Amino acid sequence: MTLPQRACGLGFPLVLPGRASVPLFPPGEALPFPPPAGSTSGSGLAQPGPAAELGMAGSRLETVGSIFTRTRDLLRAGVMTEKPLWYDVYAAFPPLREPVFRRVRQRYGKAKALVPEILYQEDRIRAKFYSAYGSGPRAFELFNSNFKSTSQRFVEKYTELQNLGETDEEKLFGETGKALLAEGITLRRKDGAAGGGQKAAQKPMLTSLKLKALLDESQSQQGAQQEQHLESAEEQQKNLSPH
Repeated sequence: MTLPQRACGLGFPLVLPGRASVPLFPPGEALPFPPPAGSTSGSGLAQPGPAAELGMAGSRLETVGSIFTRTRDLLRAGVMTEKPLWYDVYAAFPPLREPVFRRVRQRYGKAKALVPEILYQEDRIRAKFYSAYGSGPRAFELFNSNFKSTSQRFVEKYTELQNLGETDEEKLFGETGKALLAEGITLRRKDGAAGGGQKAAQKPMLTSLKLKALLDESQSQQGAQQEQHLESAEEQQKNLSPH
C-alpha cells in the first residue's frame, strides 16, 4: 500500500512538505470506500472524529496509567461500548497497589555485592592447613569413596578438639598436628612457613621420623650408660666386701 492509499484509508488528506493539504479526490465525486466514523468536510474527504482520535491516542498510553484507567477513559469517550467482565469487579475491589508501569531506576555509583561470600569454618581451617603443610605427597584417591585426605582428617581432628572447649586458634592448630602425629599421620611443613600458629624458627624443621630415630638412639644410649653404671657399682661392692 502506497502512502496516498494509506492516508486515504485512515481518512486524512495527503500533506506534502512545504505545501498545503492536497485533496485526493475532486469535490463532488464519491469516495471508493465508506467514510469512517466522524464528520466529513465539504471537499468529500472524511476527517477523523474525536472518538477515533481518543482511541488512537489511548492506545499509546500503556506506560501512563493502569489498564483500569485506560479502559475507563475509553468507555467515557465512547470508543468502547461494553464493559469488560472484570471492570465492575475491579471497581468494587481495587487492589492495594495499582498495577501501573514503573520504570526501573538505574543505580549509580559502586554496586554493592548483595550475595555474601560462601566460606565455611572448615574452609578456613583447610586453607590454613594448606598454607602451612601444603597438599602433601599423597595423591587423592577419587575412585575410593571411603578415602579421607590428610586435610580432611586435620579438619575433623581440629573440630573435635574445638568441641572440647579450646578456643585459641593457635593452640588448636598446634594440638591438632600433635594429635595426628600420635595417630601415625606425618605432617611435613613447607619450607620457610610457620604454619599451625606456632612461633617456629626459620630453620628447616626435622621430620617426625628423624625425631623418633633420635629419641630411640638417645634412649638406647641412656640404657647402655645405666647398665655400665650398675655393673661398675656391683664390681665396687664386690671389691669392698670381706672375703
